[in-house]
Amino acid sequence: MPRYTFRLNGRPVSVDSWDPAQPLLYALRGPLALHGPKFGCGLGQCGACTVLVDKTATRSCTLPVNRAAGRDITTLEGLGTPDKPDAVQAAFIAEQAAQCGYCTNGMIMAAKALLSQTPKPTTDQIKRALEGNLCRCGTHTRIVRAVERASQV
Repeated sequence: MPRYTFRLNGRPVSVDSWDPAQPLLYALRGPLALHGPKFGCGLGQCGACTVLVDKTATRSCTLPVNRAAGRDITTLEGLGTPDKPDAVQAAFIAEQAAQCGYCTNGMIMAAKALLSQTPKPTTDQIKRALEGNLCRCGTHTRIVRAVERASQV
């Protein structure tokens, strides 16, 4: 069985997969037992499965595990801890930006990618960076405020 090796949240990991086209999301949630990235649509349209691949926001439901090989993958679990959350995570908590929480992973990971490229984004830049992430609860205003807060740290 083929084995795919990559860095996950700063440490090397390997995943065996009989199918090189298996979505990275399945490896993350299955054998690697992570729960940050969510299965939403399976088509890369909702953003719930977003991870950072070499610091770029990427839909893990459409990225084949073989294309993750040799890359640096960061999930929500790799950003911070409950005792010491990342600045974006802390801002989401402070602004109460999560309601049901299903979109939160994608929103945080997209915000993290934006802030790594544009440390002081405008409100319009934030909205553009997050527009591919669906939130059915309607906390968009709080989410934008959270990203603005995180950019001030």
